[in-house]
Amino acid sequence: MPTTQSRINDFVLKIATVNGTGSASSNGLLMKALFRMGIPVTGKNLFPSNIQGLPTWYEIRASHAGYMSASGRVDVMVAMNVQTYQKDLKEVSPGGFLIYDSTWPRESTLNRADITVLGVPLAKLCNEAFSVARIRILMKNVAYVGALAALMDIDLGMIKQLLEETFAAKPKVVASNLRAIMLGYDYARENFSCPLPARAQAMGDNSGNIMITGNEATGLGCLYAGATVGAWYPITPSTGVMDSFTKYCEKFRIDPETGDKRFCIIQAEDELAAAGMVVGANWVGARGFTPTSGPGISLMSEFIGFAYYAEIPSVFIDVQRVGPSTGMPTRTQQCDVMMCAYASHGDTRHPLLFPANPRECFEMAVTAFDLAERLQTPVFILSDLDIGMNDWMIPELTWDDNYRHDRGKVLGSEELAKIERFVRYLDVDGDGITYRTLPGEDPKGAYFARGSGHNRYGGYTEDSGEYQDVMDRLLVKWETAKTMVPNALLSNAERPTNLGIVAFGSSDGAVTEARDRLAEQGIHMDYLRIRAFPFTREVVEFLRSHDTNFVVEQNRDAQMKSLLMLEANHIADRMVSILHYNGMPIPNECVVRGVTAHLKKEEAA
Repeated sequence: MPTTQSRINDFVLKIATVNGTGSASSNGLLMKALFRMGIPVTGKNLFPSNIQGLPTWYEIRASHAGYMSASGRVDVMVAMNVQTYQKDLKEVSPGGFLIYDSTWPRESTLNRADITVLGVPLAKLCNEAFSVARIRILMKNVAYVGALAALMDIDLGMIKQLLEETFAAKPKVVASNLRAIMLGYDYARENFSCPLPARAQAMGDNSGNIMITGNEATGLGCLYAGATVGAWYPITPSTGVMDSFTKYCEKFRIDPETGDKRFCIIQAEDELAAAGMVVGANWVGARGFTPTSGPGISLMSEFIGFAYYAEIPSVFIDVQRVGPSTGMPTRTQQCDVMMCAYASHGDTRHPLLFPANPRECFEMAVTAFDLAERLQTPVFILSDLDIGMNDWMIPELTWDDNYRHDRGKVLGSEELAKIERFVRYLDVDGDGITYRTLPGEDPKGAYFARGSGHNRYGGYTEDSGEYQDVMDRLLVKWETAKTMVPNALLSNAERPTNLGIVAFGSSDGAVTEARDRLAEQGIHMDYLRIRAFPFTREVVEFLRSHDTNFVVEQNRDAQMKSLLMLEANHIADRMVSILHYNGMPIPNECVVRGVTAHLKKEEAA
């Protein structure tokens, strides 16, 4: 057996199966059991864009240090798919373990001297124990849970408890699953030295933490934000946002006495129609939103431009995936930054929010609606598939009961009665934000919301001076927006340094871990995480105060770096791109390699 370093609560378990064979439930059992053992854990699902039959992988990372990014290594691989066996074998890190179904013989060429291969006859065990063909297939994926519980010292009692909770109303299902788990568990205990060096050890109970996806948290955030209208067209990977919002609306937005629903959810015929519904809902005073992905934003651009120019609040949630075109719908990227920043034809600029985890998805959903109404403009939340669809461990979500929605500058009947004349697009306060009214509130507040040329009074115009007057005021509003969006977060190195690193969104975890690894090598870096566009003052100050700024992002064309050059007037030669765009979540090793390679190049120059 190859020499293997002990990796207690510091390992990556990857499971390769066939989509549609029930492995999701088994993988969830393993991850939740580790979580309840008090171990910081995260789960990443790599699945095909068809319904059934293609390869799928689930990666569980346990990290006693609390790192949540992709690690770039695999300590234990469960290879349940013959089609991907060779690939899965190559992916195991030296000194790691590969577990496979030994019911059928394995080619002698599919071996590696630097890893340990363990065969468990899962199909044979299940065929002997269960009589129904479909049940045998499903139970085979449950049996590997038992084998891993023995091999990796995962609390068997915790797994049993989770099963009983999940299928409380189906005792027969619990019994059959437990039987399959014990088949794998007993075989591993009887035939191998348990536990392996890569194993779990209880750390507590993870009280104060929860497991949740970004889409689930976003949908809940929209509910707390006071959203009552959701219009959408289904698209991967954003569908879960509306599923979540629907679930919570049905729980909290139905009148207990009358049964009346106090929400409206519409599945539109396409993304363009969904955008129009959302803009219309916000215009009449509701809080409405649409969840989508890159292709949907492309189709919605016309209405986005209309909402910008007519100054109608609206919220667009972009759970980014790999593009261009259809791209790879079930892979992740940060590739819609430039498109969303300037969506639509003509001169437009839109506030963007960049959550780094599900907790910020929840919080920024609320922020987005407040910003949209305060600024009277479309606001984008740019999540991505990694955040949206994967399982993250975060602190329990909290809520301030004293919070009240900020509707911005809205005039009601009482306010209108005090003024001589209502003028929709007149900047009274000098901040670029005008006063608005809601339809039906008072005849005195009536105006025509138009996407064609208009002047400060809301009247149609083709006069160049009047048109430019409105466009210049929108720039003043953009400057005001810089004081309203969330500030960037600064993390200084332990010692003074002229090296800076900038990231946003789901790249945060990889950068955080990479900084720790680089510090161990004597490379110290200040870190700025951008949370919003337009860029706040501290972003410009950070870039100017460092000789070299590494900009980490998950796209090919360095979109954030380009945006910084355009909007922050920063010198290009001070910024160095670290790019990752193959569709997989960015590993910390990518950041470490990018930094060290550049520093070596500079040293040699």
